[in-house]
Amino acid sequence: MFGDAEGQGGLVAGSVTGSVAGFEVGGDIQLEPRLLLVDDEPRLLASLHELLRGRGYHLTTASSGSEAIAHLSSQRFDLVLLDLRLPDIGGHEIMDFINARGIDADVIVMSGEVGIDAAIGALKRGAYDYLRKPYAREELLKTVGNALEQRRLATMNAHIANQLENSEKMYRYLVDSSPDIIYTLNHEGRFTFVNDRAYQLLGFSRDELIGKHYSILVHDEDLERARYVFNERRVDERASRNVELRLKCRGARSNAGDRTFNNTLMTISLNSIGMHVPDQDVKKLEFFGTYGVARDITDRKRAEEVISYQAYHDILTDLPNRILFKDRLGLAVIQAKRKQTELAVMFIDLDRFKLVNDTLGHVKGDELLQQAAVRLKECLRKGDTLARQGGDEFTIVLPELRDRDDARMVADKFLESLHRPFDLDGHEVHISASIGIAIYPGDGESIDELLRHADIAMYQVKALGKNGHSFYHDSMLDVSHQKIALEHALRRALEHNELEMYYQPQLDATTGRIVGAEALMRWNHPTRGLLSAGEFLPFAEDNGLMLPISDWMIGALCRDMLQWNLASGQAVRLSLNLSPQYLDRGDFFEKMRGALVRYGISPSQIEVEITENICIRNPQYAIEQLNKLCQLGVSVAIDDFGTGYSSLSYLHRFPIHTMKIDQSFVKEIHDENGHYPVILAIISIARGLGLHLIAEGVETEVQANYLKANGCETMQGYLFYRPISLSNFIGVLRAQGAPAGPIAARAGLA
Repeated sequence: MFGDAEGQGGLVAGSVTGSVAGFEVGGDIQLEPRLLLVDDEPRLLASLHELLRGRGYHLTTASSGSEAIAHLSSQRFDLVLLDLRLPDIGGHEIMDFINARGIDADVIVMSGEVGIDAAIGALKRGAYDYLRKPYAREELLKTVGNALEQRRLATMNAHIANQLENSEKMYRYLVDSSPDIIYTLNHEGRFTFVNDRAYQLLGFSRDELIGKHYSILVHDEDLERARYVFNERRVDERASRNVELRLKCRGARSNAGDRTFNNTLMTISLNSIGMHVPDQDVKKLEFFGTYGVARDITDRKRAEEVISYQAYHDILTDLPNRILFKDRLGLAVIQAKRKQTELAVMFIDLDRFKLVNDTLGHVKGDELLQQAAVRLKECLRKGDTLARQGGDEFTIVLPELRDRDDARMVADKFLESLHRPFDLDGHEVHISASIGIAIYPGDGESIDELLRHADIAMYQVKALGKNGHSFYHDSMLDVSHQKIALEHALRRALEHNELEMYYQPQLDATTGRIVGAEALMRWNHPTRGLLSAGEFLPFAEDNGLMLPISDWMIGALCRDMLQWNLASGQAVRLSLNLSPQYLDRGDFFEKMRGALVRYGISPSQIEVEITENICIRNPQYAIEQLNKLCQLGVSVAIDDFGTGYSSLSYLHRFPIHTMKIDQSFVKEIHDENGHYPVILAIISIARGLGLHLIAEGVETEVQANYLKANGCETMQGYLFYRPISLSNFIGVLRAQGAPAGPIAARAGLA
């Protein structure tokens, strides 16, 4: 049962006994660790007891759940070794009892069950570890030792925290009493006393300063100001307050924090008052010196410098931000006007950055921006300025151009440097750039004109296929006008009913029957023909058109549902793929409920499909909206799980009913007998949480067979059907006849 590594087991046990036989806290030896062993098989329980006996533990055994609960109710235990399968009360119920009663005991679960549900259930209930039977004896001993060691450390930490709390008042008193340099001077300005803090901060010992004039410490440029504060004769409110000076430091090591100074300067804030004694003969106060307190504010001054620096620099790339860039561009324009020379302004946008950011996540996206900034900076001269505008956009000013070819050569260098692959922790990423160039004074004489025209030239490059550069020309203003025209055309498409929903059927791989469909939006453009969603929805996202388009989609899908129900006699379940902008809108829920009531659609026929972007943008608000839908009777699906910022917590926090395997994972399947751990992990998670599972993007028999063999039977992709119009979809349903179960039709904006 425990394996045959007796020697290893003995060594482990020895180390465990030495470290956890008694918990020593603050010099007090606590009682030996108490272990409760629970197993309904007498032979296994006896073997477990024999293995742990004589290792410094107090052992108690229980052969049933009720006996275990009785022990837990009457005794204290540090660790419970618990079998899940018991004749009366299961292991999970015992753990629930421990959690409900707030019993301070760790649990190591030992089970022969092979299913993932048992492990998930134990870990969700707070089990320290989960050992599958049969386990090696050294594995058990090591796990027990680690659990007890963790408890010992936690006990020590609690004791130390208590000691720190008790000594906090004394600590504050000591720190507040002498955090600064405290000194006195005689009437000649010579030190008569300094505390040890002077040596810690400045590197001068008390003996070196006593009798010396204060000027040996003051920076030469601050001597005039120092003369008043170090010779202060006034008292009370008239005395010197918070005067900042720079003091000289020499090589010294601070006893408080190992702070080292080496022939440098320290900034202090100095308060001083005059010291007087009464003269009995003339009945007046006689001045005999100055008392002062000097506080080190070097760190504060550095912090102020950092704050000032960050106000004008991008924190991620350490480049000038748009504020500093405009300032430098303004100076460059003034200089160019005075010298009657040209300068270039460039606007750079990284191509494919959004794809990298969405695929690998924001952390890798930030690393890519940092690496790109370094490469761009290497292409510039000393007097040039590279700045980050925001997102993946950069701006450059090139002063004192000889001619336009200088700007062209720099732009070519940029493109060449960005063409080399980027390494993001093993991920090889390729990007390019679209660069717009405006020349002063021909393309504008003001800062805003130059930036706007460089931006327009950059968008011209993007429109022509990206990965290039272009100089601004007045004709490029037409491009901006074309954007406005596209916006008007898209608005007109809503008014003239030019949008249409296509449907890609989903199949049950076992029966071959259609069990659902994903709806894909199309635009019947009057001149360009049928446009896919990817050709116009990104523009709609950027221009505030997603809300009216989503409103139209809800109405269109409800109308389609009526046709499906009437034509095929089948109760269709529809899933809406929502834009994050639409879910963020406050009246989304009312819009949805109103459409369902208006068309007489049952909420149970609707499934709202969300992406991880929705989970991240405003998770708490999204949860509230989705919970309201669930209360109405609508179910929720999560799309693209695992492609961006996946967290298993989403599956617990959000009311999820369905999970989709993204096509990027499906495309990796090339061998029916291969091993694709991401696919298997997603299937296991869905199965363990009782979620419905759908694979999208299935294009080959190999992919379908692999998915089916591993437990995913609902699929969609070009292997089965391409997207088809509503009439064709209804025809397919009629030809198929009524299916065995309800059809789940999935809809979206893709």
